[in-house]
Amino acid sequence: MTAALATHAGAVVIPGELSRGPWDPGACHGGPVAALLARAIEGTVGGGVDWQVSRMTVELTRPVPLAPLRVATEVVRPGKKVSLVEATLLRDEDGVEVARARALRIRRADVDLPDDPLVRPEPPFGPPGQGVPDRPMWTDDGLVIHLDAVELRFAEGRFSTLGPVAVWIRLSVPVVAGEEPTGLQRAMAAADFANGVSHVVPKEQYRFINPDLTVHLAREPEGEWIGLRSASLFGTEGAGFSDTALYDLHGRFGRATQSLILERS
Repeated sequence: MTAALATHAGAVVIPGELSRGPWDPGACHGGPVAALLARAIEGTVGGGVDWQVSRMTVELTRPVPLAPLRVATEVVRPGKKVSLVEATLLRDEDGVEVARARALRIRRADVDLPDDPLVRPEPPFGPPGQGVPDRPMWTDDGLVIHLDAVELRFAEGRFSTLGPVAVWIRLSVPVVAGEEPTGLQRAMAAADFANGVSHVVPKEQYRFINPDLTVHLAREPEGEWIGLRSASLFGTEGAGFSDTALYDLHGRFGRATQSLILERS
């Protein structure tokens, strides 16, 4: 077992057991998938521009297996101030797409802002060191990301209670073996936990899987800890969404949303 979410060999990445999610023992959690797609986007040629990702949307088009995946990227819209990049993950055995992402990149530049409370970042909730460690009420056979590859510290709410939460999440292993995760990779991996930590119906009775994830960033987060202030909402026809404010230790840096499909277990 490699102490990383995945290993890589050229254009192929191989998710390991630590990428496993709670819904299917043979499939990845969305967090590692989002982080791997972020890595692919960050590795896309910049065309001489220093880019920052402003928005990234991930679509989980099929269950992502714990098996070799081919990575492909394309600059859909080149530019000097704004650019669009797509990244896809395909099963290496047959080339079938299992996930894709589209990222909006904005040129990085120094912009003077007024010293005004309206433009200062919203301060984070209590620091991770004051948070309460907690683990999901449900158990899983074998290694899984939410038990073995991340650390969670709850400032508000718990896994064991239903409703909104404020929680710090830290990846305790690299996304890819031998590489230090970037701020974008950490943010994408953590943001996909929103529906699980803010569940409003019992996991033993319902499934509430997210087929997508969208993250907006005003800046790239710093440090290992990503803070989520998350809430989930469901309608009566089997659909819902999660809504999350994203923080690092310096303050709020972004927002995340997930579409959710709700069904009885």
